[in-house]
Amino acid sequence: MSTTAPNILVVDDEPSMQRYLRTLLEVENYTVSTASTGEEALEQVENGLKPDVVLLDLLMPGIDGIQTLERLRSMNPALKVVMLSCVNDTRKVVQAMRMGARDFLPKPFQKAELDETIRQCLSLSAAPTPKTAVTGEVIELSDDKYFVFASAAMRKIRSQAILVSNVDLPVLLLGESGTGKEVLAHFIHKTSPRGNRTFMKVNCAAMPADLLESELFGYEPGAFTGATRSKPGKFELCNKGTILLDEIGEMPPALQAKLLHVLQDGTFSRLGSRTSVKVDVRVLAATNINIQQAIAEKKLREDLYYRLNGFTLTLPPLRERKEEVPILTKHFMSRMAEKYARQALPVSAALTQACQNYNWPGNLRELENFVKRYLVLGDEEMMIAELQPKSTAAAAATGSASFSPGDADPDGGLKQMVRGLKDEAEAEAIARTLEKTNWNRKQAAAELKISYKALLYKIRQYDIRQRTIV
Repeated sequence: MSTTAPNILVVDDEPSMQRYLRTLLEVENYTVSTASTGEEALEQVENGLKPDVVLLDLLMPGIDGIQTLERLRSMNPALKVVMLSCVNDTRKVVQAMRMGARDFLPKPFQKAELDETIRQCLSLSAAPTPKTAVTGEVIELSDDKYFVFASAAMRKIRSQAILVSNVDLPVLLLGESGTGKEVLAHFIHKTSPRGNRTFMKVNCAAMPADLLESELFGYEPGAFTGATRSKPGKFELCNKGTILLDEIGEMPPALQAKLLHVLQDGTFSRLGSRTSVKVDVRVLAATNINIQQAIAEKKLREDLYYRLNGFTLTLPPLRERKEEVPILTKHFMSRMAEKYARQALPVSAALTQACQNYNWPGNLRELENFVKRYLVLGDEEMMIAELQPKSTAAAAATGSASFSPGDADPDGGLKQMVRGLKDEAEAEAIARTLEKTNWNRKQAAAELKISYKALLYKIRQYDIRQRTIV
């Protein structure tokens, strides 16, 4: 970004709003241009005006905000446009987002909101050059959840998430396992108007259909054997809040129909009850499956997909944002050192290069486990060797052979430390096999030469699906 003051174009048919915005922006030393109609804004841009950010009213006479946005983006696809509106028209806001709007500010808004929105737009404009070190940012969501972003792809995801968080509609989160869909869901919830309400996650693949139904919708006494009292489900407990349906592609088709009904009108019945319950819950859904294939194979109802797909955010795998690896590595090291009361280890240039050369099929989850092993073992050469092409079994064997008495946990002793390393190696092997089979548990169990029940037990034991960092 040049040393000259950024130019903000304000497009609003209300003279009072133009004056208000000009005052707020000029206090921050921005150069401000104004237009009263979409036609006037387009004419100014055609005549050479090059705004850094456009504040565009959604509802205007003549060419409205949507049409103006479309034409501005056709003239300059990189133009940062923020939509303004006093009407929370979900359909138009979503349409604007899909057409490339960077953000949405509902009127009236606070100066701090406006300043932060413009700051984000300008930081996106100032993309780092190849010689510029990428600096990351970390947003703490709770004691053990952090949203980390440094690459252009993740900054875009963050901007879209902030935008969609203000619009109360379902969001579908896509991406490979381990890319951080759960943390992105937490981020959307925290930045939404429901941020101080309940957030709950339900793993649709972790339980059979009848148990999942009672978990989601609750039950009445006598609904099934052992149901001696009434129990509310997650939807009731999450009223006014947000619920994340993880692994939505694993939900049984019969239960998908009941979920569709909840999404349509917010009502359902507990198991064993004839009375309807009405709730106000925002639904986020996450999956790593191929959506179109699942629809074609009748594993996912097409009408449910379109109902869930109010907006879609797709998290890129770590191999497509390798510039984040050094930042994530240092972040994981800092967190793990604090968690396990150990001295953080330095990450040398050689180890950093090895990490960036590796493709990380397990994504952030695999990188987190890698950093944890390095912190425990303290052997940089072994960790670099682990990232070279070799089988999981060989890597695990190498890790066991390189363990030294000096690495023993002073509280648990050597035997407990070795047991912990063995568990980590086993969890890593299971995670990689599940990735290889696209989370087909039966196929993974066959490849690991263990029973299907044993695999499900170990998935729960190691909490493989429930990592909490992006």
